Amino acid sequence: MPRSRTTPQPVLSPLRLPALDPGDTAALAAHGVVEVMSFQGTDLSHLDLTGTTFTECELLGVTAHGTTLTSARLIETRIERLHAPVLEASRSTWREVELVGSRLGALDIDDAAVRTTRIVGCKFDWLNLRSATLEDVLFEDCTFDELDLTGVTATRVAFVNCRAGSLALAHARLRDVDLRGLEMGSIGNLESLAGATLDAHQVAALAPAFAEHLRIRVEG
Repeated sequence: MPRSRTTPQPVLSPLRLPALDPGDTAALAAHGVVEVMSFQGTDLSHLDLTGTTFTECELLGVTAHGTTLTSARLIETRIERLHAPVLEASRSTWREVELVGSRLGALDIDDAAVRTTRIVGCKFDWLNLRSATLEDVLFEDCTFDELDLTGVTATRVAFVNCRAGSLALAHARLRDVDLRGLEMGSIGNLESLAGATLDAHQVAALAPAFAEHLRIRVEG
């Protein structure tokens, strides 16, 4: 009897930061370099941080409404209790990042590179990952009103105890993407589920959508 194949899970290591110096918000600017800094309870709203690099930093209890992080780089950085009704981070790079316990409205990280990243206990109204590259990414205890994975390239991505009101997958390229822990209200572009793992209950729930997609007439 053939052995069942287990979906490979994200390869992640705990983020360990050195002793950090207090961050100076006034010194933040576009295309800056910020290293080994801690920002706590600060307001970064409406700052233009285009192209800024954060390395070995933490942002705790920070507000970032309307902040621009286009083409920014977040490397070995922990973000906790972030409040950001609107956050623009297109073409950004995330590597060895932890985003924890945060509330985000519209997070726009289309065309981004997100690798070895853990996102835990966060709520998103709209998470835009269009045309992004995801590799070794874990979503745990997260809710999404809208999760847009249109055109995404995803490898070893997993969801644990998550819910999405709607999931968009047009032209997505998935490899070892574990959706068993994602409760989905509605899903578009079923053909792009190739490379994903679902459980039997999810497949049963999606059966009418599969039948419609394949133009199958089901009669009792």
